[in-house]
Amino acid sequence: MLSQKTIDIVKSTAPVLEVKGKDITTHFYRAMFADHPELLNIFNHANQEKGRQQTALANTVYAAAKYIDQLEVLVPAVKQIAHKHRSLAVKPEHYPIVGEYLLKAIKEVLGDAATDDIINAWAEAYGVIAQVFIDTEAQMYKEASEQAGGWMDFKEFEVADKVKESSLITSFYLKPKDGAQLPAFHPGQYITIKLNIPGEENIVNRQYSLSAAPNKEYYRISVKREADHQPEGTVSNYLHDHIGKGDTVEVSTPAGDFYLANDRKEPVVLISGGVGITPMMSMLETLAAENSKREIVFIHAARNEEAHAFKEHTEQLVRELDNARSYMAYGEKKDKQTICDVEGHIDAEFLKEVVPNNSICYVCGPVPFMGAVIGHLSKNGLSEDQIKFEFFGPAVQLQQA
Repeated sequence: MLSQKTIDIVKSTAPVLEVKGKDITTHFYRAMFADHPELLNIFNHANQEKGRQQTALANTVYAAAKYIDQLEVLVPAVKQIAHKHRSLAVKPEHYPIVGEYLLKAIKEVLGDAATDDIINAWAEAYGVIAQVFIDTEAQMYKEASEQAGGWMDFKEFEVADKVKESSLITSFYLKPKDGAQLPAFHPGQYITIKLNIPGEENIVNRQYSLSAAPNKEYYRISVKREADHQPEGTVSNYLHDHIGKGDTVEVSTPAGDFYLANDRKEPVVLISGGVGITPMMSMLETLAAENSKREIVFIHAARNEEAHAFKEHTEQLVRELDNARSYMAYGEKKDKQTICDVEGHIDAEFLKEVVPNNSICYVCGPVPFMGAVIGHLSKNGLSEDQIKFEFFGPAVQLQQA
């Protein structure tokens, strides 16, 4: 338990952390990686380059200061981050390193304003918060390794098949090299792929949603080819250009807290943009496999018809379900004869027409897309509890429409 003095001091730093948080976390990562380059084998380099990881950590530190006396408020965020940590094999021994460099960064950026009392209070608070993460992740490691077919950290998988789904997205079917049965997972969860890429100084990790329903034979990930420049497109281009049938990748057990609650009875609405369709395919396939009687609405937005992945497969699954319907939106049509339900952006009026008021909505796609869609749904009267969404990468602040 933290002393009241520590709580008061940490809470008093919240306003300055709201302003200076990104400066602190940027300094933190730079100094930590300079002294501990081995940690670059864990962190996503693209998120570092784009500043997304720094922003996400700054938001977390600010939230910790604001709610240090109400740690239960942070539980959802802790669990979401802990899932990512477990899938990347972050371990308890990493936390003292992070604590050391975070305190140094606070001192460096705030200068004389970071008094000994403030640094000591944050050291005490960090110890408590770190232990919450360590304990949460320990339980996740236990569950991942002890479940039927489970394993600890990473395991070798063979690429059993490689299928082009659209002009941008290719699927990889992954089977355990040891022939073992796969553990169950929730439709919507992700795995981490670990690769040694020639020419890259460090191991690279990327998290990809599983795009097929849970089964005992294979995992399927469906990867969008990103722009061919460093570091954003490093992994996706390597997978597209150099990984094929028979090749080996290392894979973590599935993780994530964004998944279909398929024990519910309310209408379910799956809304995706671009490669955000991947977790939705796992959900839709699961609903079809279970012959779900729920009302199901599937909405997908793609750049154009050439970029629309899983089009025929989606239509087939929807036909198999008694109470399902699907809609497609294209930013632009390559062929004027192409039929779609929306040309341009999905708006609030369209969503009001097709989304039942009592539905549970799952949203995934680019951040601006999610911000717009969630904003529209909220304006149409859906509550926070009715809207579930997933970020690809660190969570950032959504700018709602």
